[in-house]
Amino acid sequence: MTDHDVAQDPDERRLSTRETADRLGVKPETVYAYVSRGQLTSRREPGGRGSTFDAKEVDALARRGGRREPSGAGSELAVRTGITLIDRDHCYFRGVDTSELAAHHSYEEVAEWLWTGEMRRGIRFTAPHDALAAARRAVDALPAHTGPMDRLQVAVIAAAAADPLRFDLSERAVLDTARSLIPTLVAALPRRTAGRPPGQRATEGAGAGRAGAGRGGDGRGAYAEGGGEPGVAERGAAEEPASELGADDGPLAPRLWSRLTSEPADPPSLRVLDAALVLLIDHDLAASTLAVRVAASARAHPYAIVSAGFGALDGALHGAASGLAHRMLLEVLDRGSAAAVVADHLRAGRRVPGLGHPLYPGEDPRARALFALLEDVPRARPALQAARDVITTTARHKEWHANVDLALAVLTVATGMPAEAGETIFAVARTAGWIAHALEEYDEPPLRMRPRGQYSGPRPPQPLP
Repeated sequence: MTDHDVAQDPDERRLSTRETADRLGVKPETVYAYVSRGQLTSRREPGGRGSTFDAKEVDALARRGGRREPSGAGSELAVRTGITLIDRDHCYFRGVDTSELAAHHSYEEVAEWLWTGEMRRGIRFTAPHDALAAARRAVDALPAHTGPMDRLQVAVIAAAAADPLRFDLSERAVLDTARSLIPTLVAALPRRTAGRPPGQRATEGAGAGRAGAGRGGDGRGAYAEGGGEPGVAERGAAEEPASELGADDGPLAPRLWSRLTSEPADPPSLRVLDAALVLLIDHDLAASTLAVRVAASARAHPYAIVSAGFGALDGALHGAASGLAHRMLLEVLDRGSAAAVVADHLRAGRRVPGLGHPLYPGEDPRARALFALLEDVPRARPALQAARDVITTTARHKEWHANVDLALAVLTVATGMPAEAGETIFAVARTAGWIAHALEEYDEPPLRMRPRGQYSGPRPPQPLP
């Protein structure tokens, strides 16, 4: 029997070294390192040349986070997940192509399916009145120049403070929180109206609403199917109208639209926005998602894990990337030449925004899907042509393909959205994916996300400073 064969035990199946390595996602020599450290038990079968391993023991090690190389330069942490697979030039959620999901289902439908495995047609998420009122008060207290990411981070903290049941990590409670938190984040952002600063409300001096309406029987957020959402049962005299407080009917995309631009929405543009929300729900273990899983492994509540995700997303190399592409497209449209703009980036030693992705050898499938939908938006044609000119120009220098940031930039430029709108879309969309990862991590042993540091300081003992 060779090392790649599987020996059979009367009571249980044994794995070869190769099978064990594949199951753990490590090299075969690493399997023996686990044996030497006492993390795995090997057995050599009579007459066999290779070691075999207990399948249950191997699976237990994988669940504990054993799917990583021992501490060493260049080692990568690998986490078992059933949410997203990136394979060549395709991205899949639970085995389904994300482009197909975006073409046939709304953001809320895909989020609910990702969390529960059930596709509920027409599902709508509702912001609970008390959480939204708290989020609105907190966001309204910020300076007028505050950006959307700052507002979202403040809103999630305020919503958490308004929910005394946030520490309940049962699946039902987490799902109720998710269904209420996402619309709360959207409705906490001020509406954009022509002639009014973006940080100013439509109704100045509006008071906060009372708690109670829009909550489920267990005190958490409610959701409705087919667009039938509970209204606000009672309001104080100084409160904003129910529609302004965010108890909007209909899908999430139109609600978010009014927070991103003062331009009127049309069906093709809303379709692009909704598809973008679906496509951006998750993307494997991006930096923000890893931060979320670390927080969830410490059993942080859903609001806290979303806050952790926002913190990582706020980095210039993560969520803000589409803003750079937005500004580049505006410059191309202003100067009438992609060549001059691309040349400036290359001359300064900067990468051309919106091009290239380390996980895709070709075009980002999310960009491909959005570009196809943008073809049906007449007002997007100038920005779309500018993006194509950038791609064509850079192709003479290097074969860089468009990524989702460039497609988002076309949408935001074409519809009069600010440069940071792409990051807002990214943050709202990714919240659903973070909840899915938190649900997975809550089922794992706690505190397993604890890599060991490689100390590189002076050798002890050192003199007292």
